Amino acid sequence: MTDYYIPEAPDTRTWVIHPEIKNDQDRREPVAALAEAVALAEALPGLDIVGSEVVRLPKRHPGMLFGTGKIEELKQRLKSNETELVLIDGHLSPVQQRNLEKEWKVKILDRTGLILEIFGDRAATREGVLQVEMAALNYQRGRLVRAWTHLERQRGGLGFVGGPGETQIEADRRAIDEQLVRLRRQLDKVVKTRALHRASRAKVPFPIVALVGYTNAGKSTLFNRLTGAEVMAKDMLFATLDPTMRRVVLPTGDEVILSDTVGFISDLPTELVAAFRATLEEVLDADLVLHVRDIGHPQTAEQAREVESILSSLGLPEDTPQIEVWNKIDALEPEGREASLERAARTENVSAVSAITGEGMDALLTEVSRALGGAKHAEDLVVPFAAGRKRAWLFEQGLVEADVPTEDGHRMTVRWSATQKARFDRL
Repeated sequence: MTDYYIPEAPDTRTWVIHPEIKNDQDRREPVAALAEAVALAEALPGLDIVGSEVVRLPKRHPGMLFGTGKIEELKQRLKSNETELVLIDGHLSPVQQRNLEKEWKVKILDRTGLILEIFGDRAATREGVLQVEMAALNYQRGRLVRAWTHLERQRGGLGFVGGPGETQIEADRRAIDEQLVRLRRQLDKVVKTRALHRASRAKVPFPIVALVGYTNAGKSTLFNRLTGAEVMAKDMLFATLDPTMRRVVLPTGDEVILSDTVGFISDLPTELVAAFRATLEEVLDADLVLHVRDIGHPQTAEQAREVESILSSLGLPEDTPQIEVWNKIDALEPEGREASLERAARTENVSAVSAITGEGMDALLTEVSRALGGAKHAEDLVVPFAAGRKRAWLFEQGLVEADVPTEDGHRMTVRWSATQKARFDRL
């Protein structure tokens, strides 16, 4: 049998544009915003970034976003660089997208479409895949782009960028709606199963500690360092999408469940905030949130505000304790590193660490134990004979100092933390 060599398709030649619009309320620092947009593009396989630029605009033009002169100037630049795909780092209306594609004779993708494509390429769990597909369908419903045939493909990703079927321009809306109904039914089943798993975990008497942070802040590297797991950890935006949970033993001997979650990003598409709400519910159920920051990033303060804003919009209870984890101190210059360490030491609920070298890990775990009510106190209680499971759990946790049977049940003296007491009450 003869083996035929099938050459791989060349990467799509891609140009990245960040439109900086004067007096835009959501305006971000343009150079940093463009760098992030390029990093987003690099996170998607199959793209060859041949150029990138900031385009300054006095206002949005409703038909094409850019003015006539800028349209022509960019057209020549794209043509001379043989560009096949243009990524606009911002929101495009369906009309603007169609008009730009017609004018420039290239495929156009806005920020929402790109992030959806990355999520589609990375989603691993059944729930994640379903949520991405639903978000993509809702996004594409009003657009004259490939709208739903990607659901039949075998490889990851959503196919906005290329692949079979890309010549199909107009999707049948009724087919999209029928597919959405089918996906909702499937997702309802998955969400119910997840809720059952979450309910069963709630009975497990271990606190949940959730890692959150801006994408590429180093959450997965930190997760791997603390748990010894092998979660995908790359210097890449959105390296982790689906939450992963592992057990960690604190210096006090207490155990916690550590949860790694999807990274947040500025201008996160509303479609995805809604679509991934169930995934992010892991954070809402957490006993403690570790907000991981890349402390050396030039926009670290802005990124932190974005994370806090998204947590607030998700409905994170205000009384959920949080610790800021200033990560990547190993990447700082010696002077900046010392300053960050000193500032972290003076600031409450802040730990400076390096997930790469392991520096600061013991101090972080001690801080986690403290935040979870690590200080233990003795307490006398009577456990009824019928509550055998509760009594067994107290012994399993090594909390029992005395156990005397009485007519009403077991009179016990236990030494525990506030968190362990709360877990006991939930059993």
